[in-house]
Amino acid sequence: MITVSNVNLTLQKNEILKSVSASFERGKIHGLIGRNGSGKTMLMKCICGFVKPTSGEITVAEKRIGKDCDFPENVGIIIETPGFIPYYSGYKNLKLLADLRGKITKETIRGTMEKVGLDPDLKRHVRKYSLGMRQRLGLAQAIMEDPELLVLDEPMNGLDKDGVSDMRKYLLDLKAQGKTILIASHSAEDIDVLCDTVCEMDKGALSVVR
Repeated sequence: MITVSNVNLTLQKNEILKSVSASFERGKIHGLIGRNGSGKTMLMKCICGFVKPTSGEITVAEKRIGKDCDFPENVGIIIETPGFIPYYSGYKNLKLLADLRGKITKETIRGTMEKVGLDPDLKRHVRKYSLGMRQRLGLAQAIMEDPELLVLDEPMNGLDKDGVSDMRKYLLDLKAQGKTILIASHSAEDIDVLCDTVCEMDKGALSVVR
């Protein structure tokens, strides 16, 4: 699903990614681990087309990012804190985003919110959501159009114990449906429970752990 070939990224004379190469198979959950500042998030941004590498090539679903397409198709993304319109409800935020592409119905949005543990009828503005509720809403946004690929940067942030358990179960269910998931997490337990393969980022370089 994803092939990263000798990718380098230099920003303001700082080497962010150094000769990164990796291959992530379809239908599996792939883990990225590493300290803050190791390059995990920036690699994900390159894969999603948000940042252009200085050199090297990234292919997603057989299309070269930045050449065959600017952004990968059929992908759901959580990178850093999901951004929403603070004075809208969760449902209204998702409805606004869904209307841009016109692919899904109101019922699908409602069902997706319920799957991640949110009430679509809750009128509370997103600015009054807890961090955990924002993470759940971010996941709902990422999955509501049924993408083949999910790129999730620290999706468990702010979730309580029950929320983490729910999220793990849901991600494993998505894998069982044939989805491909690339996940970055600080939690060794999340990685152990979820991931078929694990790569570690350290100072911009990537190595295979398993």
